Amino acid sequence: MQTQIIGVRFTKVGKIYHFDTTSVPDVQIGEHVIVDTSRGKHLGEVIRVEKETPPKPDGGWRSVERRATPRDLLLRQSWQSKQTEAMINCRARASELKLEGVKIVAAEYNYDGTRLAFLFSTETEEKVDLKSLKKDMHNLYPNTNIELRQIGPRDVAKIIGGMGACGIETRCCSKFLTDFSPISIKMAKEQGISLTPEEITGMCGRLRCCLIYEYEQYVEARKSLPKRNKRVITPKGEGKVIDVLPMSNKVMVLLETEDGKRFTETFDHTDLQPWDELEALRRKSNAPCDRHNSGGCTCGKSSPLKKNDRRN
Repeated sequence: MQTQIIGVRFTKVGKIYHFDTTSVPDVQIGEHVIVDTSRGKHLGEVIRVEKETPPKPDGGWRSVERRATPRDLLLRQSWQSKQTEAMINCRARASELKLEGVKIVAAEYNYDGTRLAFLFSTETEEKVDLKSLKKDMHNLYPNTNIELRQIGPRDVAKIIGGMGACGIETRCCSKFLTDFSPISIKMAKEQGISLTPEEITGMCGRLRCCLIYEYEQYVEARKSLPKRNKRVITPKGEGKVIDVLPMSNKVMVLLETEDGKRFTETFDHTDLQPWDELEALRRKSNAPCDRHNSGGCTCGKSSPLKKNDRRN
């Protein structure tokens, strides 16, 4: 029997995980299923049905147990309504234990209430001893498997939500980002974005996720454009590139008039030609000096003769 793989998501804007649904055939997108995960059984929504089998993960595929029933969906809704209360209780106990730098961000029940995970973040990278807190939460919820799970600043921003640093009403991470990509300063430099913290830092205190959105397009566009400080030949003469506009394929060039005045002008990259330094030196070396036609020249080069002069 051919292995059938589906993509399942456990939260509205969450990462998609793959499961083997061979034992539960004909699962359709939009259905809810009970799946076996490393943290027990959870209820998720089928987001896609893979036409081709993805690379097999280490340890093999985890399986779909069964389709979710209306009772399962009601159970999940019931336990989700108790998550805020659990989070408040955990925050209160953490405060009593004086766990400085520890912030309880959220509490998450699985669909049948057998597991309760408290998501927390810390202000430092040092490991925090939370054994007492976990023990107290287990005493408070004796019939539940308690888990304390540390999350990063981007995950905190995703859960809390709110307005983005750019002014949009809902942050990208809370609205549509299902996974976080690695972001670097190089991405900002490639797009000509100011490197001031206010310009490139998100509400989470990390580099903005949106820096990667157009990065590849900028890299591709720059391949056909001259680099800064390179000399080029324009329709108005020779000049130096001072800036490029990759998304419009235009180049800003610094030019100089005969009387020494400088000015800048923007050209389409198709109107520019590369400036050949060797060719320029060759022309300069073959050109007669300024005193050639007026007499007193010692350069040794012959003057360019007019046609009438050559006949004589």
